[in-house]
Amino acid sequence: MGLPPPLSHIVLMALGVSLGAVVSPAMVHNLASYPVTIGLLAVATFCATFGSSIYLQRVHGWDRTSALLAGSPGALSQIIMLATERKADVPGIAVVQVMRVIILTSAVPMLLALIGMTGHGALPSRGPEATPLVLAILIAVAVGVALLLRLVNFPASWMFGAMLGSSVLHGAGWVEGTLPEWAYLAALVGIGTLIGARFGAIKPRTIVSYIGAAFGSFAVAIGISAMFVVAIMLISPVRLNDLVVAFAPGAMDAMMALALTLHIDPVFVGAHHLSRFIYVSIVTPGIVHLFGKSPDDLDD
Repeated sequence: MGLPPPLSHIVLMALGVSLGAVVSPAMVHNLASYPVTIGLLAVATFCATFGSSIYLQRVHGWDRTSALLAGSPGALSQIIMLATERKADVPGIAVVQVMRVIILTSAVPMLLALIGMTGHGALPSRGPEATPLVLAILIAVAVGVALLLRLVNFPASWMFGAMLGSSVLHGAGWVEGTLPEWAYLAALVGIGTLIGARFGAIKPRTIVSYIGAAFGSFAVAIGISAMFVVAIMLISPVRLNDLVVAFAPGAMDAMMALALTLHIDPVFVGAHHLSRFIYVSIVTPGIVHLFGKSPDDLDD
């Protein structure tokens, strides 16, 4: 079971509009630190990919191509397509990738709560609800920008298109207000449904057989990412909770939903996860070509 594509698009756009509604001129002042942290994120992604890959090869006996693809965080659709083309272990890669998202979605809020970095109350302060006219403008702009991004094959175009349109409107002071609470809650439930539905095509027996590899590779990746977070804290004024979610090696939609619900800067998180998505999409095929086995080798 899963959400039909039209409904999933609406869910992602609702999330994007809500994220864009929290943009303020004060957030622009943080742009100066983005190049440094995004550059370090690329290095962290590279190190986490190879660290997880080495773990999967040496501890679980995976071949190099499957290990590299399973260790590459984010861009799940591109990773699975590449795994199919390279005749890698597609079920194992899918389990490791999806389990990483599930663990992060569950663990990050608990971690931030334990260290006192989350906001109080059931929901973050979202400001006033938009009037019907403002809501109509937000929806029209969100749909228009999302469709434009789809024309150029922009990643996660439904969510980022809506977020971009909403961000510009709110950041420029042209509109004020966000989605009604019922729509906001429905979007959060929808995101949870989309994440959980990724297990739909994976048999329980397959999940059990790969669960050790999933947890072990996740521990390696999160440990490497944590070292980079600590290093950035020592050289940058960026808040810890922003860094934790921005550097968490999970899917964009899940991490953006966390940013919305945990009082975390969505612009900072969005910029970093989009950068990771682009980096993984561009670099992973080259890494697999250079360091992985050829399809003929995998047949042997």
